[in-house]
Amino acid sequence: MDTLTDGAAEHAHTTSWIASVLRGRIAAGELTPGSKLSEEPLSAALGVSRNTLRQAFTTLAGESIVTRIPNRGVFVASPGVEEVREIYRVRRMIEPAAVLWGDLTPEVLHNLEEIVQRAQEARNSGSVTDMADANQSLHRAVVALTGSASLQELMDRVLAEMRLVFYTMASAPDFHSHYVDRNVALVKQLRAGEREEAAAGLRAYLDTAEAELLEHLADSALPAGAPGSGAYGTR
Repeated sequence: MDTLTDGAAEHAHTTSWIASVLRGRIAAGELTPGSKLSEEPLSAALGVSRNTLRQAFTTLAGESIVTRIPNRGVFVASPGVEEVREIYRVRRMIEPAAVLWGDLTPEVLHNLEEIVQRAQEARNSGSVTDMADANQSLHRAVVALTGSASLQELMDRVLAEMRLVFYTMASAPDFHSHYVDRNVALVKQLRAGEREEAAAGLRAYLDTAEAELLEHLADSALPAGAPGSGAYGTR
């Protein structure tokens, strides 16, 4: 009985690990919206069975990060209007709260300042990808102020979805640049101990970003989960 229990636990851990790896690759921009996640090359690359991989797909489908299309396969999702709204519902609940009550140590503040400095350097060099990476890193670090592993895991899922949303903004490369200064202001307020002001500013920031994304999605009207080519190609 113990052996069976241990085996089930190990399998669950493997499934969770695969989902985490794929989620991380999506968040890093390595897997783009519409990319087909082909079972054979993925299971070989990750060293797991196709059945275990399918269970990881089920986990990611429940998070709206991948989409299953009958008789065609599993694809990295292309979030739409409702997905964006849900992303920002979550962010508005946890990020301002983290700013208000999170643990702000000198080391944490220094890390936040380094992140916004990277964002400024990326903007100055015209690197949209690096700007997006730095901005995402900042918001992940904000949630880490809570000290909650569960909230951090939730934020990782949100950031993976956010990365997919960013691809819809490819025709608006300036999208990230005007949030760099807002992030700089946020960190300065935290350094000054102005938590309530920082939380209020962050809520306004999130409202503005959501409205901008929704407007862009309405204009582009991209189909959700459209298949295409990606890092692992098609079979």
